[in-house]
Amino acid sequence: MQFLYDILAICLVILAMPVFLVRLLRENGFGERLRQSFGLIPDAVMDRVAGKDCIWLHAASVGEIVAASPIVKEIRQAFPGVPILISVVTANGYAMAHRIIPDADSIIYFPIDLPWLSERAVRKIRPRVFLPVETELWPNFLRSARKHQIPVMMVNGRISDKSVRRYRHLGGILANMLDTVEKFCMQSTIDAQYIIQMGADPRRVIVTGNTKFDQTYTDISSEEIATLRRQLGLTASNPVIVAGSTHKGEEEMLFSALKKVKTAFPETALVIAPREILRTEEISAMAVKAGFAAATRTGLKDKLTSAHDVVILDTIGELGKVYGLGDIIFVGGSLISRGGHNILEPAAHGKPILVGPHMFNFKESYALFSGRGACATVYDEISLTDKVMEILSTEPLRRSMSEEALAIVRENQGAAKKSAIYLKELLENRQ
Repeated sequence: MQFLYDILAICLVILAMPVFLVRLLRENGFGERLRQSFGLIPDAVMDRVAGKDCIWLHAASVGEIVAASPIVKEIRQAFPGVPILISVVTANGYAMAHRIIPDADSIIYFPIDLPWLSERAVRKIRPRVFLPVETELWPNFLRSARKHQIPVMMVNGRISDKSVRRYRHLGGILANMLDTVEKFCMQSTIDAQYIIQMGADPRRVIVTGNTKFDQTYTDISSEEIATLRRQLGLTASNPVIVAGSTHKGEEEMLFSALKKVKTAFPETALVIAPREILRTEEISAMAVKAGFAAATRTGLKDKLTSAHDVVILDTIGELGKVYGLGDIIFVGGSLISRGGHNILEPAAHGKPILVGPHMFNFKESYALFSGRGACATVYDEISLTDKVMEILSTEPLRRSMSEEALAIVRENQGAAKKSAIYLKELLENRQ
């Protein structure tokens, strides 16, 4: 099975070469990403961590980086002076890591999971411990970690229904990967049950909670909110709807809802943060077609104006703070069948949250917030419009949703500290 996996991985890389070439020509920074993914990491970056018993956290993209950021803070306190290495897969994750994890000594792109690349990275860096965040399990990398006796501890572990089905096809490779992980710190009892169902030793599985409850990078003062409003060309009189991580098929419904909401609340503005920034022009054209004046975040940096209804957030790493200026938050990927996105960032600001019915990737947090009235479910543009109108016109409802969201966040904090405690215990037991 391992041989078949390696052959398949090599074939996929070869087949992806034309795509790599196109992206190399079109995307700024893709060349550096590609070089690092093939193991060509700059010496200045490697020298800070290689051979220095660093703690290596691997977080694939933006969501995992958000989860990793509070863990890094706790690790820094628990292990002062120990270098911390962060690796990512995506360009957005790379930018986000640089933005919100200042405690990291080095940030790199994770090597493509080919046997010689994984072996070279592990042998060169020789980390004290490897911490995959959420579901980042890579067969060749974990095989190299096992060969070099690098302890592995999963943090903020999350296993979706889809992952359970996908990993089962790996057969013996899955068993070897799970056997390499010495401690599974899982987000919830459901995630713990799933990882055990996949074959993890129950004695190694512990529920620590979701570290995203502990994130503080989104904290924003009233002065910063006022500045951000001004930068986005929004006045104090603008009720603001922030739609985060939207996908194709959702923006049309948002524009339709906005048109109806503005008949009762004409000053209402919509800030859209698309999941894919490359869709900015497409969404801008959509807004114009719907009868709105649209502006982009980058386009507003040099000119302050309030002559628009829609702002498209075409930057990386700002959404967490932008949630702070919204009166109502819609979290995307949920009106279409994508599984939803993280609702903890708007919750940390104490905002009324709206989502669609497709939240299967975040079942636990969705059930928690919706069950306590901090999050409401909408199903189409009609119910979206009705719920926005109800929240904007009903102060007690808006206040109760906000207070409940903050209460839930406070009650569930502490997962990052628990992760650091278990890490310390793991390393002490290996001495």
